[in-house]
This record gives sequence, C-alpha cells and structure tokens, in this order.
Amino acid sequence: MILITGSSGQLGSYLIESIPNSVGLDIRPSKFTEIVGDIRGNLDILLKNYEIDAIIHAAAQVSVVKSVEDPKNDADNNIMGTINLLEYARKYDVEQFIYISSAAVYGEPKYLPIDERHPTGPKSPYGLSKLTGERYSLLYSELYGLKVASIRPFNIFSPRQDPNSPYSGVISIFVSRAKKGLPLIIYGDGEQTRDFVNVQDVVHLVKLALAKKADGVYNCGTGKETSINELAKIIAELSGKGIKIVHDKPREGDIRKSYADISKAIEIGYEPKTNLKEDLKNYFF
Repeated sequence: MILITGSSGQLGSYLIESIPNSVGLDIRPSKFTEIVGDIRGNLDILLKNYEIDAIIHAAAQVSVVKSVEDPKNDADNNIMGTINLLEYARKYDVEQFIYISSAAVYGEPKYLPIDERHPTGPKSPYGLSKLTGERYSLLYSELYGLKVASIRPFNIFSPRQDPNSPYSGVISIFVSRAKKGLPLIIYGDGEQTRDFVNVQDVVHLVKLALAKKADGVYNCGTGKETSINELAKIIAELSGKGIKIVHDKPREGDIRKSYADISKAIEIGYEPKTNLKEDLKNYFF
C-alpha cells in the first residue's frame, strides 16, 4: 500500500487518482482522502489498518503569506510533520519515501536554468521549512537506509488551484479575473519569467521515482521560461472577452527570472508534456 499525504490538496488529489493501491491521508476530508488525520498525530493509530510500503509526502502548509505571519505554525507542519512521518517509516521499515519539496528552496537564482546543484537560499519561512523537511528526509536515507527521492516542482497549474487562496498561482488568478471580465494586473514590467508545469507532469515524475526507486533530488518543470506578459496575453486571448492587461508597481522581493534544468529527471525517463496554451484552453476555457 502506498500512503499519499496531503491527498485533499492539488497535487495529492491527482496522485491518488493516478497511483493504484494508494490511500490518502489529509487533515481535510474529501473524496480523495480515506484517512482523515494530522501528519503530526499518532500515526500508529491512524495507519493501524494499513501495511504501508511507500510514502509520498505531499502534505504541507503551502502559503508563503501565512508562513511569514506565523513561522512557528509553518515549521510545525512542514518540519515536525515530516519528521513524524520519517520516524514512522523508520519504525515500520517502509521501503520508499518520496518528499514533495518546492522550487522555493532556491530563492533568488544565481544562474539559469536552475539545476539541483544550485545554491539554496529560501526567501520565506515556507521555503526554509520545505528545505529543512527535504534535508531531514535525505538524512534519514543516509542514517537509516530509507530510500528517499525529493521532487522540487516549479510553478504547478491545474484546474484544482484555488484562485481565492493567498498562495494561488498567477495562472489561476488571471483565469479567475478573465472569466469575470476584469483586467489582468501585472506587477512590474511583466518580463519576470516562470516555469509553468502541468500537474500531470509532476504526477508523471513522482510515478517514475516510485517505479524506479529513485533517490536524490529532482527538479520538476518544463525546462522553458514563460514571461508574465506572455502568460497574460495567452489568457486574455483565450477568454475572448477583450480583456485589458494593466501594469502596477513591482512587488518587493519578486524573483525576476526562474526556470528549471530538468536533465536529471530526463535521465530517469521524465518527458514533460506541458503545452501551456493548449492546457490552459482545455482546463479553463
């Protein structure tokens, strides 16, 4: 049995749908979650009816804004919750642990594209807690022989993103505004770039890591950069509503350019299928 934590979340829900013989654990009930509970709780009791062979750990406090407001809660969820799962894995000789990390661990890029050897310099408590959880996972691999792979997704998009979330991606915010006929607001000159990756590509890499018992760290993106100006034009065009694009003052601390070097993931069979314009059209319009 494969345990997927965070199964009510965006990525976790797709993982549950795509991976046979899996069971979902989340603090929030949903149709994707069989076990309702907290990863910081007593896992012996929560998982007593299951024989867990592998854990895909996608549960996290994911809001950068909330992490700045309450770093203690962020650390409790993302660090202590991860350690609790790792201890369960060690106690019960779980064969494999896949940690869902984040490109937020890199901070401001020193060079592009960003490979896995790029220095880490998180700019928020969220990024720091994800990096710490990742390092604990990799340390358990060294100390206790747990097979660990860490996946660092870049900018995931899917129809299940919540445009009302304080940490919602720019895609879901733009789409939500476009559907209401509202202008798309770009902060700064719009030449900031991101690596937008379809959630199905992330699922694909996680499944590869699972099947191949991969270890180490893997970026998950497309290897291509898209400017916020380009993104806004695509969404405005797809909406067919003559949506205006307006610019506002730059946001402090906004990373200028970011995209992934995915050559390491390609070595284990990863082939991103993301087609930004077509995927946005199929998902939202």
